[in-house]
Amino acid sequence: MIPLKTLGRWLRPGLLLSLLVMLTGCDAVAILSPKGQIGQDEKTLLITATVLMLLVVIPVIIMTLTFAWKYRASNTKARYEPKWSHSTAIEVVVWSIPCMIVLVLAVLTWRSSHALDPYKPLESDVKPVTIEAISLDWKWLFIYPEEKVAVVNEIKFPVNTPLNFKITSDTVMNAFFIPHLGSMIYSMAAMETKLHLIANETGEFPGMSSHYSGLGFAKMHFTAYSVTDAEYRQWLDQVRAGKETLNQASFKALGEAKNSEWYPVTYYGTVEEGLFDWVLAKHMGDNKHYGMKHSHAGAAAADASSHEAHEGHAPTEAHDSKESGKNLDATDADEHGGHEGHMGSGE
Repeated sequence: MIPLKTLGRWLRPGLLLSLLVMLTGCDAVAILSPKGQIGQDEKTLLITATVLMLLVVIPVIIMTLTFAWKYRASNTKARYEPKWSHSTAIEVVVWSIPCMIVLVLAVLTWRSSHALDPYKPLESDVKPVTIEAISLDWKWLFIYPEEKVAVVNEIKFPVNTPLNFKITSDTVMNAFFIPHLGSMIYSMAAMETKLHLIANETGEFPGMSSHYSGLGFAKMHFTAYSVTDAEYRQWLDQVRAGKETLNQASFKALGEAKNSEWYPVTYYGTVEEGLFDWVLAKHMGDNKHYGMKHSHAGAAAADASSHEAHEGHAPTEAHDSKESGKNLDATDADEHGGHEGHMGSGE
């Protein structure tokens, strides 16, 4: 049997080599290799918090091993004080250092939570690019409302330009995430979330859904390209040249194609105006403005559709008053129950 000391000598070079290999491959770890300002700030926050916590963790590990070795049963030279029970100096050190570290972490967390708020627009002299992202089963649809084009599973944007993402879902809840650029945020039906990012250098950055959503979840990824202004304009011209048109009918067809494999990049040269608001409004139903702020246009469209539907089904004949009263009571009960259910989920 190989002695533990000999085994340790053999494994030590291999462990060091593995560590070097992992360090040289850190570029593959997107979070630790940010390409945008938000990602860089989050990396700094992560490292700072880790170092502050290690100020407690490392000494505790060292002291645990030291005490275990020094006061082992075979060491008869160690001091033996069975009646010892308290030391003010130890209590001060044990409590003051962690309390100071927790205080520093609290201030750091408070400030960074506001500074890195995903809803907070980025300050820049460059006009931002607005992208409306809709999660489907199982693919991402990106609409450029100002350019009136749309793309499936691909986005391109100019480098050093703020990106204003408006995000929602046409199905279940998902999570929009480009690790190289920064924060993750959820996409939810009938709700609009926002995310502001920026790329400080050109390149290809993988994007994904970081929230499990069903059979094709593993294939629900896309590529984000940070390019020069000229390349961005050239790409827009390429998308506009596409013959596909994205309207309510083609959107429904796209959503019904529940792909379990990766959905190929698809360009839509023309997009129906207000499609993103329509996707929001069609899922709202009676659940209006519980905890989230929706588009006024989308809400108005939903109200108009509901009003027209009630008018279209207006009674044309007189009914027995007793039966009408029963139907009205049942309808009111259903409506109140429905609202209560939505209020509960909203809260």
